[in-house]
Amino acid sequence: MTSRLAVTPIAYHPDVEHIEADEPQTARDLAETMLSIAEKTYADSGHAIRCVHAKSHGLLTARVEVLPDLPPELAQGIFAEPQTYEAVIRLSTTPGDILHDSVSTPRGMALKVLDVEGARLPGSEGSASQDFVMVNGKTFNSPSGKAFLRNLKMLALTTDRLEGAKELLSKVFKGLESAVEAVGGESAMLKSLGGNPQTHILGESFFAQLPLRHGDYIAKLAIVPASDNLQALTGARLDTSDDPDIIRHEVERFFAGETAVWHLQAQLCTDLSEMPVEGVGAWDEGKSPFVTVARLVAGPQTAWSEERAEIADDGMRFSPWNGIAAHRPLGSIMRLRKLAYEKSAAFRSQRNATPVSEPVSCPFAHRSMGAENALDRPYP
Repeated sequence: MTSRLAVTPIAYHPDVEHIEADEPQTARDLAETMLSIAEKTYADSGHAIRCVHAKSHGLLTARVEVLPDLPPELAQGIFAEPQTYEAVIRLSTTPGDILHDSVSTPRGMALKVLDVEGARLPGSEGSASQDFVMVNGKTFNSPSGKAFLRNLKMLALTTDRLEGAKELLSKVFKGLESAVEAVGGESAMLKSLGGNPQTHILGESFFAQLPLRHGDYIAKLAIVPASDNLQALTGARLDTSDDPDIIRHEVERFFAGETAVWHLQAQLCTDLSEMPVEGVGAWDEGKSPFVTVARLVAGPQTAWSEERAEIADDGMRFSPWNGIAAHRPLGSIMRLRKLAYEKSAAFRSQRNATPVSEPVSCPFAHRSMGAENALDRPYP
């Protein structure tokens, strides 16, 4: 039996967005700034990498299982019917250059759900996938599009310079962030500058931070640990002093024999005055909680390899604008991302041996061991 939803969500309508007159110019400036990061790293290495989230720590094949009997307000878009999709997960950290893991920045999870149906978003007509791009924090690190541009320009000036200094600054910022968290707070800016706690990436919860259409409604999405083995890693610290790729190596060790299960959740907008589409702050979970709409399952597999990096790091893009109209990104920051993500993917595609393209099925040569049966196991 379909359950009833405890809150009354606001229906989506175009007026929830408010576009500033100079927003197209801000979008162009943002794209140029992001490309300046890629151009710097390309000039140094001869290999084109992402402008942000350049370093991957896990490249996984997975499955998304949409839950049955969802309330109609949640049974929207790709979650409209109970079904299972193949998917790809890319775990990363935020900088646009490849740094030692002791420079501890926010962790990211990009999810590409394959072979979805529905009217496509502009610019993604040649794709059949739905991307969700998430970070391990509920609040975006800039309060507006112009502030986002200013912050990105400052970060661009530090690209590929003084890694030793970045490691020292990261220690300072981690100490400041620990002090903030000790009194119940959190600073997205401190985390973005290298103050993210040195935690195990598989214990993290990930958030889209910014809203998107949820079919007829508006929502923010999250992916949170569900299986006991992931929950046991929540808050677990890593010693990053010796191994520059310790995050990746810990992910590889986990997936050598274990299965991970996350819950994919939606938080519906119930009050535009307190949950503005153009805002970047977290929405009050007391007024609208995150509710699970699907399970994300990744079985034992080779979690990272040079072959997978060539396929996913070089040959794939992850963009909130690659998807169906039912999950259209909303708000200024999301709109500004569109051109920047397009330019970044084109930059890599034009310079690397592996062009950027959209997969129609699981792109990795070897399917994850045991993933076929993982959905039948009694995980929460």
